[in-house]
Amino acid sequence: MEVRTCRQCKRIFNYLTGPNICQACKEKLEEKFQEVKQYVEENPSEGITQVAEANDVSAKQIQRWIREERLAFSEKSGVGIDCESCGAMIRSGRLCQRCKDNLLGKVDDMYRTDDSVVARKHREAARMRFVDK
Repeated sequence: MEVRTCRQCKRIFNYLTGPNICQACKEKLEEKFQEVKQYVEENPSEGITQVAEANDVSAKQIQRWIREERLAFSEKSGVGIDCESCGAMIRSGRLCQRCKDNLLGKVDDMYRTDDSVVARKHREAARMRFVDK
């Protein structure tokens, strides 16, 4: 176990995983999240700054919850964040659908093997070799 100082309350705690905050601050943050989530459901046309002010939470924290896909705003609110790859407006997450598909295609290409290449490598490995004396 590792001992760290809580980023919010400055108390020392045993760090396991996740953000650098103690368990008490994690619980308070989760309570704030539930309040914000309920507020957004009750006021779907509000923007990030209005939600932040009404719930005493930073706009940066709300954006973090949106990036984590824990919080999403309705179409009426006009709230969105930028795709980290192309900059298009998205409602939640880190990437827009087009960038997700592009990334997935690259990963598929990386792991896809051509059968002819595999067969050729197998033939090369199976060949008999002679050692000159």
